Amino acid sequence: MENLKLEPTSLASWHALMTEALQSSEITLTEDLESYLVFLLMRFTKNPEIINNILAIDYLTHVKKYRSENRQALQEVGDKCLLYAGLFPGTARKRRVPISYYIGLGQNAYASLSDNLHNSLSPLFAKLGQQFVCLIDVLHEIREMDHKGDAIDLLSAEELWNTTHSRHALRILRRATDGFILPRNAQDPEQKH
Repeated sequence: MENLKLEPTSLASWHALMTEALQSSEITLTEDLESYLVFLLMRFTKNPEIINNILAIDYLTHVKKYRSENRQALQEVGDKCLLYAGLFPGTARKRRVPISYYIGLGQNAYASLSDNLHNSLSPLFAKLGQQFVCLIDVLHEIREMDHKGDAIDLLSAEELWNTTHSRHALRILRRATDGFILPRNAQDPEQKH
């Protein structure tokens, strides 16, 4: 990131960082998803304590009783899951849960929003849920640009690739071996019935 050109505003800086991460990861996001992610990162840097709570309890509390105040709470669950899985994957390891836990929870929170909203934001939340893994891949790329190393360890990369087909996780696995990378459920040709 020492080659990163600092922009005059935090919005411009986050946008420039996002553009660099998207190019590096070879991922294309729609403009609305890219904007959502940039604004989420801006919101997090202004309010870093949003990451400090138990997300499953928040999700279960708010998913059943859907009202307008719960919409914001569900959105926060999805947003926090994006941040945990993308920028702070070590948190999952410390809490002894796979990164895919945060991915599933975040996808479900956004899907609940999409299903229960009947306004112009419903398609955005549907896309956030559907493209969650791509968003995580972009955030991992941003993390690696800052930390000069893989965002996740090899075991996490293997789990993430096998459960979500993360392109970023697959790249980490390919850098670690010259051999073939097979999914866990790949059958041995001799064992087929």
